[in-house]
Amino acid sequence: MVIAALIVGLLLIIAGPAYWVRTVIKRYSSPADRYAMTGAETARFLLDSERLQSVKVEATELGDHYDPIEKVVRLGPNHYGGRSLAAVTIAAHEVGHALQDARGYGPLRWRTRLVQLAGPAQKLGAGLLMVSPIVAAFTRVPAIGLVTLLGGFLTLATGAVVHMVTLPTEFDASFKRALPILAERKVIRDSDRRHARRLLTAAALTYVSASLMSLINIGRWWAILRR
Repeated sequence: MVIAALIVGLLLIIAGPAYWVRTVIKRYSSPADRYAMTGAETARFLLDSERLQSVKVEATELGDHYDPIEKVVRLGPNHYGGRSLAAVTIAAHEVGHALQDARGYGPLRWRTRLVQLAGPAQKLGAGLLMVSPIVAAFTRVPAIGLVTLLGGFLTLATGAVVHMVTLPTEFDASFKRALPILAERKVIRDSDRRHARRLLTAAALTYVSASLMSLINIGRWWAILRR
């Protein structure tokens, strides 16, 4: 009973933030025509108002994000062409990252470097997890397989660690960059400001929820290797 309760509690801790983020964004995605400007137009307007005409705005299927290498604000289809409060607020959050980049915000630069390292590390981790049983079987030295397995788990966890330790970057983008310019440029209505704060919190926690969900992937690999 205790073990079952612990498992349920762990699942709630891991999946809870992801569910809350999705719920908040979905709630404020309606009405779909609340504002005159789309998310893409909002991003373009805010970037131009901050003299960041060189930063592009593009649609993507890979989720809302700012690419500090290509200098591009990328928005998912619902937010790129949407006119909801969620669309314009999340666009402002990504513009917040562009402002960080333009102002030389140190934590964003550190995260960019860590993300560049995390990608190859995660691929290496998946490879190590796949070969660890083979290594142990051929060498007949269990310790070698254990080391490989541990290495795999560590590298798979790098993505989660990167986003967790750079959480302050997300809150800075939301509350020190996006919220002030939304108010200053009068992009959103005064009555929507408190709702925008919830959306900006959700935007900041998006990476955290994704990081926690990645722990489920690690658990899946563990279950596969135990068979």
